[in-house]
Amino acid sequence: MPEPRVIAVAADAEHNTIKPLRSVITLIAGLGVKGDAHLGKTVQHLYHKRRNPDAPNLRQVHLMHAELFDELAEQGIAVTAGQMGENIVTRGVNLLGLPQATRLHIGETIIEVTGLRNPCAKINIIHPDLLKAVVEKRPDGSLNRKTGVMGVVVHGGEVKPDDVIHIHYPDSAHKPLECV
Repeated sequence: MPEPRVIAVAADAEHNTIKPLRSVITLIAGLGVKGDAHLGKTVQHLYHKRRNPDAPNLRQVHLMHAELFDELAEQGIAVTAGQMGENIVTRGVNLLGLPQATRLHIGETIIEVTGLRNPCAKINIIHPDLLKAVVEKRPDGSLNRKTGVMGVVVHGGEVKPDDVIHIHYPDSAHKPLECV
């Protein structure tokens, strides 16, 4: 398996579904991605902000695995980096299998994984079956969400395509990811 790497980075100052790709993004400790609509100590996602505006922002950075794009392409759904609102696209990292509090070291930055991303129906502007393809119902009734993970910035710095990702698992008991 190839060394885990960043494939693409994106940021948007507006709350749009699709984020434009950048050559580099800057992460700010405790806040998120500089120039992105989700930057802040408290929750910035519009739905969550209406419900509890003082909640801590556990969704500062959205990471998505490029392997999902490959899987969707096999189903005839073309999705490219930035289209589902992610800030960092990875390849070679099993993001969905990481435990809570895993730290991803990308260059000088450190991102701590806080949970799964729960997508909304707005992603269907890309393809009418996209939401159904990325949120599968399991036989037990639970949902399998495939749209990446959310994290907080522990140590800031720049992230750009082709940066190597080093994975540091938590020392404590591994807790599975839940939606944040």
